[in-house]
Order: sequence, then structure tokens, then C-alpha cells
Amino acid sequence: MLRVVLVDDHELMRQGLRSILEREEEVEVVGEAASGVSALELARTLAPDVVIMDVAMQDLNGIEATRRIRAECPRVKVLALSSHSDARYVTAMLDAGASGYVLKANAYDDLRRALNAASRGRSYLCADVTEAVVGSARHGAGSTRTRAMLSGREREVLQLLAEGLSSPQISQRLYVATSTIETHRRNIARKLGLHGVADLTKYAIREGLTSLE
Repeated sequence: MLRVVLVDDHELMRQGLRSILEREEEVEVVGEAASGVSALELARTLAPDVVIMDVAMQDLNGIEATRRIRAECPRVKVLALSSHSDARYVTAMLDAGASGYVLKANAYDDLRRALNAASRGRSYLCADVTEAVVGSARHGAGSTRTRAMLSGREREVLQLLAEGLSSPQISQRLYVATSTIETHRRNIARKLGLHGVADLTKYAIREGLTSLE
């Protein structure tokens, strides 16, 4: 039996995914989460075989949540499920340790194949995603600058800044001092050569670090 945790910030989407998976005799949904933070907690406590992870979420996006789950719970596989076929999202999720990437529009057809591949230790990309990644590689798209230059905590702070949170609000969210957030903020700006929240927000959106459009 493949034990699965569903992660999506929309309850209706989780219900739809559950209805799909409940038709599979060899799959059991053991938990649901509406955020990356909750997903990480469930991965720690439930030790599922697979986490089906939404990519664009507030609080802690699917990319960072996947990276943490894979670091702390290496036996747990992660499958990305997203509305975005943009190569930036795909590459970021794969770099974070995801075993596959499926588009929500094709979830019914592709999710079973992706779960089967993950259970066998294999990767799975749906056809549209494969095309996007190949096209990106041909045109040299897909910056790795952010992942190379910023730490995991700095990426998290950048995401929250881009989503409109102030330094005191971020400090409460991350359980650290406001002065620590201000230090991260200065380091992010220095490393990226950017100044002001507006520039940081534009950069975060361009790099796919936030769910904002």
C-alpha cells in the first residue's frame, strides 16, 4: 500500500485529488496539508511514501517545502502537482529533490503513472512539462542564480517579503528576532544587487519564488 499525503492550499483541489486516489486500490491518503509548513510536519510525523506537493503556496512554497522534506526525510518521495508548466518551476522542484512533476489539468491521467514511477524509485514528467523543460534548455532559460546565491532561510524571507509581509510579521512567522530578519533582508539585497521591496518582489515573482502573479 502506497501511503500518500496531499498538499494544496485549496480545499476543493485536495478533495478532487482524494477522489482520484481513492479509486486506486494500492493507494491510501493518510493526511492532507494546506501549506508547506504543515506538509513538513506531516512528513515528519506520518513518514508517508509520497507527498503530492502543490508548487505555488504562501507561508512556505512547495519548492522550499520539498527541499526540507527531502533533507529531513530522505525516504519520502515528493511529486509536484502544479498549474504551472514554466521551466523555472519544474527545474526548481527537481533541484529541490522532487521525483516528478504533473500538471493539475492532467492530474487524472498522469497522477497514477507518477505515483507508480515514484514507488519504483523512478522519475516522471508529464508530456507538457517535458516539452517545456526541453524548450527551456534549447533557449538557455532557467536561471539558477537565486539557488546558488541565497541560503534556504534567505529564499524563505524573500518569498515572504514578496508576499507583502513586514519584517516584524516575518519574524513572528519564522520565530526569530526582527533584527535577524532585517539582517537577512540586507544580505539578500546585497547578494542580488537590488534595493527596496519593489525590486525584491519583482525578482521573486520572476524567479518563481512566490505564488503572486
